[in-house]
Amino acid sequence: MAEALRYDTEVLIKKIQYLELEKRNVETEKYKLERRLTELEREVERLRSPPLITATVLDVLSDGRVVVKSSSGPDFVVSTSSFINKDEIFPGTRVALNQRTLAVMEVLPSSKDPLVKGMEILNAPDVPYSMVGGLESQIKEVKETVELPLKNPELFKKIGIDPPNGVLFYGPPGCGKTLLAKAVATETKATFVKVVASEFVKKYIGEGARLVREVFKMGRDKAPSIIFIDEIDAIGAKRTDSSVSGDREVQRTLMQLLSELDGFDARGDVKVIAATNRVDILDEALLRPGRFDRKIEIPLPSYEGRLDILRIHTSKMNIRDVSLEEIARKTDGASGAMLKVICTEAGMFAIREGKDFVTQKEFEKAINKIFKKSKEKSNMYG
Repeated sequence: MAEALRYDTEVLIKKIQYLELEKRNVETEKYKLERRLTELEREVERLRSPPLITATVLDVLSDGRVVVKSSSGPDFVVSTSSFINKDEIFPGTRVALNQRTLAVMEVLPSSKDPLVKGMEILNAPDVPYSMVGGLESQIKEVKETVELPLKNPELFKKIGIDPPNGVLFYGPPGCGKTLLAKAVATETKATFVKVVASEFVKKYIGEGARLVREVFKMGRDKAPSIIFIDEIDAIGAKRTDSSVSGDREVQRTLMQLLSELDGFDARGDVKVIAATNRVDILDEALLRPGRFDRKIEIPLPSYEGRLDILRIHTSKMNIRDVSLEEIARKTDGASGAMLKVICTEAGMFAIREGKDFVTQKEFEKAINKIFKKSKEKSNMYG
């Protein structure tokens, strides 16, 4: 009898343990379902809430109300939600308005054109000044004009002068204008915004001017920054009395660029560098002092410059019995880009011959090949 009772007790204990485990599982599942229900209720509430109207703040009044221009057109004087930090609201801020009361419900991030966002070089160029050969005097000028104001602005405050506004690089193609701009961005650790001027030329009226405004706005937001405008002659050529709508749109874009360069809004730590191969066709208004205060010529390299460039490009090459002085003498009139191509071609000739090093003979072949192509191209285009 006692044995049977003990057996029944053990069975009941096991059943109680099983039921307790089941209870815990059910409670856990209940908690998950309640949390999911709360999330769904919030989602339903969010979907049921009326849409908000976007607007731009025009002015902030002394009593805390703000003047806004709604996306639908008219201007309104509206109140702001108590949950919004008043310091976040200032003229130009994008906000969301309640559809019924038009009260400011939240502050929106500023909108940026995807094309403009793509102009920002997120990974700073890794081009130190040591990688720029034959431009010692130009590097010195750039350091004074761009690097010094960004790194030591207090020097200009002590003297009581404003730093130069902009720098214009001009000279033949392939002489290092873009490379020098990248070197400045590397040395200053500034945000580098690179844009080819032809990207400002758009089909619709006002689009080019809007892009110019947004590029300079992004430069101010990301300060300290360098805005590099390559091939500026695409929009900066001398203005004419052309009646073609495309030419008029380019001129409107140029006028917006002139306005930004004039600095009606203080640019702060924003430096502008432009580059062109055709300084002779640029509009006089673009070249006047106050817009591009420094005009730096980037010429074809001299003998010493070519020797410096060759040393840079051959520093990582496996060369034997190569006279860089002889190569520099034979490449008179070559640009920095041509010298780089000559080094590459010399390496290719060595690879074709099955060698793992480059000799003077491969360089001689490369010089003959590159200069022959250059002469043929010159003859082709007159």
